[in-house]
Amino acid sequence: VPTVTDIHTEQDAAMAAEYVDVLQIPAFLARQTDLVVAAAQTGKTVNIKKGQFMSPESMKHAVNKVTETGNEQAIITDRGTMFGYQDMIVDFRGVPTMKQFAPVVLDVTHSLQQPNQSSGVTGGRPALIGTMARAGVAAGVDGLFIETHFDCANAKSDGANMLDLGLMKKLLTDLVALRAIVNEF
Repeated sequence: VPTVTDIHTEQDAAMAAEYVDVLQIPAFLARQTDLVVAAAQTGKTVNIKKGQFMSPESMKHAVNKVTETGNEQAIITDRGTMFGYQDMIVDFRGVPTMKQFAPVVLDVTHSLQQPNQSSGVTGGRPALIGTMARAGVAAGVDGLFIETHFDCANAKSDGANMLDLGLMKKLLTDLVALRAIVNEF
C-alpha cells in the first residue's frame, strides 16, 4: 500500500523517504524553499499542500522548486483558502490553473474546516463532504483526500471534519460514476 507522511524539516526528508512513497509538505510550510527542495532531492513524489494564504498561481513557484531538482513528481493539494477568520472556502476556478503545474488533489475534509473557533477547537461541516467532493470531481481534480473514521466523535484529531466510514463506499461509488460522466467532456 503506498504511504504518505508530512515532513516538517529538511532533516526529515531523507529519513522519511526510506519508509514512505510520498513526502507531504504541510500547507503552512509550502513556501519553505529548503524543505521543498530537500523533499524533492529524495526522488520521491512531493505533495505540496497549498497554504490557505496562497493563490493558485503561486503554486507554480512551489512546484518549480521540485522540478528544478530534476524530480518531476509533484502534486498540489488544495485545502481551501481562509475566508474571514473562521472559515475555509475552495475556489474551483483555481483547479485548471494549478493543473498547468502539477496534478491537483482536493483535500475535501480540511477544506471544510472552521478554524479559530471560540471554543479553541477547530470545527467543521462534514454534511458538505459529498457536495464538496462532487464539485471537485466536476471541476477536474485528479484525486480526492477524504478523512474518515468509524467513530468521528472520538477520533484523535479532525473528527469535526471526517466522513463516517460507513458512508465512504457509497460516496466513492457515486464519485467514480460522476468522474466517468465528467471524462466524456
